[in-house]
Amino acid sequence: MLRQQPPGLVRAFGLLLLLVSTFAGSASAFSQTPLETMLAERALGSDEAPVTIVEYSSLTCPHCAEFHADTLPKIKETYIDTGKVRLVFEDFPLGSLALGAAVVARCLPEERYFGFLDYLFRTQATWSRSQQPLQSLERMARFGGLSGGEFQSCVNNGDLVQGIQRRAQKASQDHDIESTPTFLINDERVIGAQSFETFQQAIEAALEKAN
Repeated sequence: MLRQQPPGLVRAFGLLLLLVSTFAGSASAFSQTPLETMLAERALGSDEAPVTIVEYSSLTCPHCAEFHADTLPKIKETYIDTGKVRLVFEDFPLGSLALGAAVVARCLPEERYFGFLDYLFRTQATWSRSQQPLQSLERMARFGGLSGGEFQSCVNNGDLVQGIQRRAQKASQDHDIESTPTFLINDERVIGAQSFETFQQAIEAALEKAN
């Protein structure tokens, strides 16, 4: 479980933006997706599901990667795919690299979003420790379908960067989010990469209450 870093460290993403100038060539003129579309809710499952899990996660958090590798597939099979649970992913980036990865993920088409998150989490141990973080993110983005120019345009999108930051700050203020991963299961809190059995108990309780 990773603790939230001071807001000033999140602003360090500006250092990554400055590094963009080291790349040869200019950003492509690819058509920008509207900001409201990129910042729109990203969710798995039916809108009619009686239980909603809101996950606050950082893409460089190893405990978040553990949850996505070990526990989420079981939750998806048992509850999401059966229409009982809807999972909403909320960015809560801890540090500049996590923020950069969150920005890149939201530049992708919505239908690629969760596949790219899964890829980022599965390969986290490699790219998150890179000595060249911006180059590593660009390579990851290519797997998601962004060209080099599109990647540069994406990470230079200051409105998107600020939008993600504002939402994380709001989550911290409104829901007292202090660490990742943190989950709200119909407003009941679960902290950390707990076992499937722990989530199952909380989900079953929420289902019973909802019914």
